[in-house]
Amino acid sequence: MFTFRPVLLATALVLVVGALAVEASAQFTEDLGRVRVARLQYAGGGDWYADPSSLPNLHAELARRTGIPSVERDLALTLDDERLYRYPLLYATGHGVIRPLPADVERLRRYLDAGGFLWVDDNYGIDTSFRQLVADLYPDAELVPIGSDHPIYDSFYRLDGLPKVHEHDGDPAQGYGVFHEGRMAIFYSWSSDIGDGLEDPAVHDNSPEAREAALRMAVNVVMFALTQP
Repeated sequence: MFTFRPVLLATALVLVVGALAVEASAQFTEDLGRVRVARLQYAGGGDWYADPSSLPNLHAELARRTGIPSVERDLALTLDDERLYRYPLLYATGHGVIRPLPADVERLRRYLDAGGFLWVDDNYGIDTSFRQLVADLYPDAELVPIGSDHPIYDSFYRLDGLPKVHEHDGDPAQGYGVFHEGRMAIFYSWSSDIGDGLEDPAVHDNSPEAREAALRMAVNVVMFALTQP
């Protein structure tokens, strides 16, 4: 079980490579020395597989914009996957219900407590079940609104806050954090739909400005997750 709490990006990359070096496999060969945001394949009936081109596009832009070597393909992991601890950043999205089994809630808690980071991007519909998951994970924690002065909005690009990509109910986009022992363990992008903005341009017909804002926010999330103290 790793403890992923780097101070500098260089340290983060060293730890990623070290975690990957546990076992030789085809996946290991692809990921060696590269950053990957792993997709969480959760139980409950929600479409965890939504926005299939979003993460490949993010990985490509992460490499192009930051110079950090990144993978090219999507990878979905369940919480009982033995490879889970190789990936310090999990991404979850969807329109439906996220309801892990009790054993998976415990696995997710152990992953987060060990220094893992979960980014949940509301794709219009996941909100109620996600909030219940947070209550199950950390009964004493709260979803804390993240103001525009938080480092996640300044980790690579300077942003004024969470960008609004899709209208949904018209509510303003809002980022939330779940903190454990002083560290942000979960980032929740609500009423924004960053994943849709990361998809191929023809999928949702988002404007170039909306897509750029989504990409900048996603790059910031990755950089923050890799470098937060």
